[in-house]
This record gives sequence, C-alpha cells and structure tokens, in this order.
Amino acid sequence: MGKKDKKIEEFKEEEQIIGSLIGERIIVDSNEISRELYDKSRLGEPTGKNEIQYNLLEALFLSEKGKLKILEKKKEISFNQLVKLAEKLEPGFWIRYCVYQDLRKRGYIVKTALKFGADFRVYERGVKPGEDHAKWVVYPVYESNVFSWYDFAAKNRVAHSTRKRLLIAIVDEESDVTYYEINWVRP
Repeated sequence: MGKKDKKIEEFKEEEQIIGSLIGERIIVDSNEISRELYDKSRLGEPTGKNEIQYNLLEALFLSEKGKLKILEKKKEISFNQLVKLAEKLEPGFWIRYCVYQDLRKRGYIVKTALKFGADFRVYERGVKPGEDHAKWVVYPVYESNVFSWYDFAAKNRVAHSTRKRLLIAIVDEESDVTYYEINWVRP
C-alpha cells in the first residue's frame, strides 16, 4: 500500500464525507475532513464556494474506500450504480478507473490531463500539483485494443512537447495494469 493511501485509510468510518451528485461531479461541503483529504492527497478540487468537487474517478475511488457516501436526490448511490452511471457518461470509464485506482494505490497523485491531450498526468511520489510539474502523461488502453503507429507517435509527441514521460497503461481482463514508459532516443 502506498504512502498516500495509508493517509486515506486513517480516516475513521464516522468521518465519512457526504456528497451530492450534480451532473458529472460530486460536491461536498468543505469541512475539516474534506480539506484534510485534499491537503494530504490532492483528491478533489476546492471550488471557492466553501465546497470541494470530485470527478467521477475520485468519487468512485473514495466510495470504494468507504470514505465518501454519494447521494442523488437524498438517495444513496452504491459503488455499482456509480460505475454504471459513469460508463454511460464516459465511455471507457472502467479502463481509466482501473489505471487511476492502481496509480493512487501506489502512492501517486493523479489528475486529468485533457489540456495535454492525455487521460491523466501523474506526479512523482511526494510531489503535489503546484509544487512541481507532473512527471508522466498516461494513456489507459484495454489489452485487446489496437491503435496505429500514427496514434502511437502522436501520443509520444504530446508527451515530448509537454516535457513529460509517456506511460501506456495496459489493462487486462482481470483489471490488472501493466505500464510501459516510452522515451525518445537519439541515435
């Protein structure tokens, strides 16, 4: 278990956060528990309205850990219900979640990387967003998917142009993840 995950595990059950599903986000009140979780692991984003919002990946991760109870119209949403909803909203969600969860369990801070043209940006252990730049951009891929050399080169160019390392995260049928780091080499 990663160092960051131990901090998440330290929360007691009575310290569970209650969040409301609003569109594709889960909104929680900014309180001592949610702020501490953000400060220690950078889960969620403060909104400036005394709230913290979680994307579906973060919310599912916290829900799986028993740290977040999600309500929609005052009715609790189960882990499986949230997965089904997320799959409808974001095709390929489960593959991305497997990678997100695996990296978080390994102690990395994982954030979206849409502006980089990737699924995730990942920070070196112990580095928080804003303190330094992400080290990797990550593309989750299901093991039976194929993509062309053109797509592969495009992903590598994105990583190179953003001064990040490229990780291809391959998810197998058992939801296990294998990582391949790709680098440019000058002969």
